[in-house]
Amino acid sequence: MTDKRIWLGLAASLLAAPLAFADSAAPSKTDCSVAEFRMGLRFQQQSAEIQALQLQAYNIATEKLDKAVAAAKDPAKLAIVTDLDETVIDNSALLARDLANCHQYDAWDTWLPWERDGAPALIPGAKKFLEHADKLGVTIRYVSDRSDEQKKYTLATLSKLGLPQVSADSVLLLGPPKVERRAIVSADHQIVLLLGDTLHDFDARFRKTPLDAQRKTVAEEAGKWGTEWIVFPNAGYGTWSKAPLQGWDAETVIEPW
Repeated sequence: MTDKRIWLGLAASLLAAPLAFADSAAPSKTDCSVAEFRMGLRFQQQSAEIQALQLQAYNIATEKLDKAVAAAKDPAKLAIVTDLDETVIDNSALLARDLANCHQYDAWDTWLPWERDGAPALIPGAKKFLEHADKLGVTIRYVSDRSDEQKKYTLATLSKLGLPQVSADSVLLLGPPKVERRAIVSADHQIVLLLGDTLHDFDARFRKTPLDAQRKTVAEEAGKWGTEWIVFPNAGYGTWSKAPLQGWDAETVIEPW
């Protein structure tokens, strides 16, 4: 009986060996080098909290815009400047596809095909806010770092989504830095609101600067957040994505809750 058990055990282990080898040889998706993005992207695309934050941002923007219009002699001289990606439109489907394929999506080498053929969704609250601004007679300028060479595709996407004031003149894409494109708007309008998910959507001091300098500028401009500058959450990508985490410097103690 003992010998039989030994032989049965050996046979079972031999049969299992190819499967075990296959499992170890083929890397699982959890071993993907970009798997660290998964939780942030899941939060960005699927969480109800993101939807709440986006609606909250647009509610604040609506309140501030209404006050600016009420105080203005000519609302047509007022303008709002908004970013597009992750502020007005949601591109997380592209990022999720690339992540599933273990592709480093923030290398942006899949972005141009997405601009041409992708179908981004609207950020909650975006269309309602922009239509409200349009009805008030306020000028809307879309300032985005999408490809200017592919502008016709972005114009088609925005038109398909039913957004107001979409034209070649109102959509200012990548070329000069955003600060220069905002200056074009402010040459003949008073910009009352800036909307974006990246800090250089608001001020040139945030562009290509270290995180500690960005944090310093955020603190210095504390009075502008939620009044003139409306920032949207983006846990999918950003200049912070490679920053090291700072942990609690103490021995781990495990206690059941």
